[in-house]
Amino acid sequence: MNQPVGVAADISGRSTGNRDPMLTFRDPAGELRLTAHHALRRIRPSAENETRAFLASGLRAELEQSGDLVRTQIASPDCHPCVSPDELWLEHPRIDPITYPWEWTSAQWLAAADLTLRIAQKAIASGWTLKDATPLNILFSGAKPILVDVLSFERRDPHASVWLAYGQFVRTFLFPLVAAKYLDWPLQATLFRRDGYEPNQIYRALPFLQRFNPALFDVVTLATLFERPGRTRQTPRKPSSVANPELATHILMKRIARLAKQIRHTAEPRSRSQWSEYTQTATHYQPAEADDKREFVKIVLQRCRPMRVLDLGANTGTFSLIAAGGGAEVVAIDVDAAALEVLWRAAATERFPITTVLANIARPTPAAGWLNREHFSLLDRLTGKFDMVLMLALIHHLILREQLPLAHIGDLCASLTRHWLVLEWVPPTDSMCQEWLRGRDELYGHFTEGDLLEAFARHFVVSDRCALANGRVLLLLERISHDASERIAGDARPEASLA
Repeated sequence: MNQPVGVAADISGRSTGNRDPMLTFRDPAGELRLTAHHALRRIRPSAENETRAFLASGLRAELEQSGDLVRTQIASPDCHPCVSPDELWLEHPRIDPITYPWEWTSAQWLAAADLTLRIAQKAIASGWTLKDATPLNILFSGAKPILVDVLSFERRDPHASVWLAYGQFVRTFLFPLVAAKYLDWPLQATLFRRDGYEPNQIYRALPFLQRFNPALFDVVTLATLFERPGRTRQTPRKPSSVANPELATHILMKRIARLAKQIRHTAEPRSRSQWSEYTQTATHYQPAEADDKREFVKIVLQRCRPMRVLDLGANTGTFSLIAAGGGAEVVAIDVDAAALEVLWRAAATERFPITTVLANIARPTPAAGWLNREHFSLLDRLTGKFDMVLMLALIHHLILREQLPLAHIGDLCASLTRHWLVLEWVPPTDSMCQEWLRGRDELYGHFTEGDLLEAFARHFVVSDRCALANGRVLLLLERISHDASERIAGDARPEASLA
């Protein structure tokens, strides 16, 4: 039930003490325990027969083979001390890092919704049904969405003509996309709306004429006007059934096909922003300088051979794509949805191992949910997970726009990378900095490359340097190990993620 499973319990690797995560306490069918490399799910006795039947089904095999469903096997007590031989435990690989719906672009929302509906159709055709249909059951492994809740499947009554997860899908998938398109409500606001939106909430916010939009009329307007007073989503509803099983299947398939059409209507034309076209429109980089920058990063990647790379301020992903093309797993973070969507589409097309995260690293996503223990904070998911961090043309944003001290930025970088940091220093004389200084020269106009290196000296030493013709400087910094066990040999490739 709407609880992601392919994640690590304490992704930062630090002890949480009595702050253990509460990932599946809402699920009556099972509970989740997490290890360094696996998610282990204990199945409660009431759900064991249904779960074993699904694991033995052709549907499960088909969905796993296509990569649409998280891989699952029976967990062995010999491999996992917490597993009891008298109980059914399932083992899933870790999908790392987890990203939440409020960190997706609109294209990812559409991909996750499409996957959910396709799986629902396949399940119905195979005699099963999805009893849950929420974005929280979808994780992205790279650019590919994957359903991670195997307990969402149950055997279908062949006479049932209603998909019981329909309402949840509409509230948690369709309405957030509708609100984003027609009301400019940001998808990031779903952080505070675990159960999505009700029809009357959308109805009241829509302009009068928009309530009669054919794409919205039945799911929003009619649903609101015919809502019975006093009825809640917790009110028991008798499932509709028909005598003819083939007719029941036809009704279900038609309803889901209509949902798919409504979801497609929420798709907006690809938006543009200043940053989504930054590479094409930037005036402070001549072609030769841009080539020199790419060449420096390529050489650094070849030299250091990182297995996992974090690209902060990734924009449209020029350097994420270079890193992934060289064999690294990449997590790309940017605050600009239009720019990040360009990267996600490229990664999906090329099937590159790039996970995109729509977030502001200066104001990272907080922990959320009950007691702040259902959903991990962004920094907990990133800390200590990367062999290299790329921070290209980002420092001046953090200094001038977010007003962050250099030493604090250095501390952040040291917490994220285990070994290497690639920085681009942008001097105050740069045209972009001059535009942002706006009379604050006394505060920020004196910063130099030396100030940067001094602030970072607690954690890093300079390994390489490249001065570009436009005055910008590229730096390869090596993290100082305060503990010999922290160091990673320059030519060592750490253990690959099991995702």
